[in-house]
Amino acid sequence: MTFTQPVLARRRSERLLAAARLTALRATFMVLDVVAPSVAAARALDLWCTLPANAGRRKDFRPGPGEVARVRLPDGGEVAVESWGSGPVVYLVHGWGGWRGQLGAFVAPLVAAGHRVVSFDAPGHGDSDPGVLGVGRGNVMEFMAALEAVADEFGPAEGVIAHSMGCTTASMVVRSSLSAQRLVLVAPNHDFVGITEDFAQLLNFTERTRSRLQQDMEDFCGRPIRDFDLAPLGADGTMPPTLVVHDRRDKETPYQVGVDLAAAWPNATLVSTDGLGHQRILNDASTIALAVGHLTDRVGATPRD
Repeated sequence: MTFTQPVLARRRSERLLAAARLTALRATFMVLDVVAPSVAAARALDLWCTLPANAGRRKDFRPGPGEVARVRLPDGGEVAVESWGSGPVVYLVHGWGGWRGQLGAFVAPLVAAGHRVVSFDAPGHGDSDPGVLGVGRGNVMEFMAALEAVADEFGPAEGVIAHSMGCTTASMVVRSSLSAQRLVLVAPNHDFVGITEDFAQLLNFTERTRSRLQQDMEDFCGRPIRDFDLAPLGADGTMPPTLVVHDRRDKETPYQVGVDLAAAWPNATLVSTDGLGHQRILNDASTIALAVGHLTDRVGATPRD
């Protein structure tokens, strides 16, 4: 016999437990920030690379099973790839903590329009092998390496649809190596320096620790983290025509990110939604129709703000 708490009680206990953990972490970082900021930065990087536990990121909107394959990565391990249909390729790129089924609602209309849709799980996500940091960890460099490896296998892109941190992944790879005719960025993430500042505020450490955290991240990536900023990435007009869709009430990536990105990229168009948040926007019929229309009809979306 098993004992199961009522859902409401369980949720309340989970919230209390999460609050207690956060309080303990804040106390720890408050001390380390003063006496050992390098240790605090290492601990912060460890937390930074830990995948979130969020049921919204595990939702499955796939229309049905596709053809599943494994693609080997240059640094070891394999990623799970699933494809549907035939024709010019459209890649789906999930965000931090997500998986390939999260963008599954885009599959059926793209296949109906004559496309092969290719989606994959980043290292440590979904059905892929763990990344170099081990189980439950990940980083943006692995996301990029995975998309590059999958694209080497499946070919150039007619289009790419990306969500959240997948927007940085897709934009960086399209900018450097993947030929793509069109791009759709849904709820794009804000710049990493800004996120580290939010992280510092949440965990109660100062610039002493935050600057070391940024340096540790740059040492790991082998490049300045400003290189990952989306707005300057396409400001020279070299990115493909891009549709940016962002919800005004997105609590994970600020709506202003989408506004600024669309303003910075001369060939980007912003469509604003209201009330869909960061996750439900991926299963919204209007969002899907706009994205598919942008990729298939080659008719730009009408700006909506």
